[in-house]
Amino acid sequence: MKDILFNKNYTCIAVSKTKPADDIKNIYNLGHKDFGENKVQELEKKYKILPKDINWHMIGHLQTNKVKKIVPFISLIHSVDSIKLLKVINKESKKINKITNCLIQVNISNEDSKHGFKFSDLNFLNSNFLKDYQNIKIKGLMGMASYSSNDKNVQKEFNSLSNKYISLKDDLNSFDTLSMGMSNDYKLALSEGSNMIRVGSKIFGERNYH
Repeated sequence: MKDILFNKNYTCIAVSKTKPADDIKNIYNLGHKDFGENKVQELEKKYKILPKDINWHMIGHLQTNKVKKIVPFISLIHSVDSIKLLKVINKESKKINKITNCLIQVNISNEDSKHGFKFSDLNFLNSNFLKDYQNIKIKGLMGMASYSSNDKNVQKEFNSLSNKYISLKDDLNSFDTLSMGMSNDYKLALSEGSNMIRVGSKIFGERNYH
């Protein structure tokens, strides 16, 4: 577990969704500070009771009407999947004079059940467009591959996102994060250039569903 958490080549987000505060505190006490949640209500609750130097990551689908609840304390929003959401994050961040770090989520698996922009919809990502979003810093891209045992297909999906990240990075100085890879496929993601992974079960054990 420590090999996954502490590695200079990437940042590991310990996916703590559904896990109790005590479990998070145990990982925190090892010296790890990056934790990911996918529900705003759970994120708010844990933020209030856990150490304030934790870097909280919103990794799940974010509804626009809940943005204002997390903007004051969120470290990084991984799941920006629409221009509308970008506008709301910028608006709520401006209200409190904060620049909020975000990743653009790309639907690299082309699965209807997953959120995210299509590759063909990413033309808006350029320095000229982002001049209108002074309270947002776009740090890079995030994508989730197909949940599949076909490693070649998964690797192909990661490769496509990596190539897009590299091409956009030339124009966007703020780009420094390529977030892809989870417990089942993070090694493939790292081989394709990921520098941020989201790992839950290999750190906390199997998830409690609710």
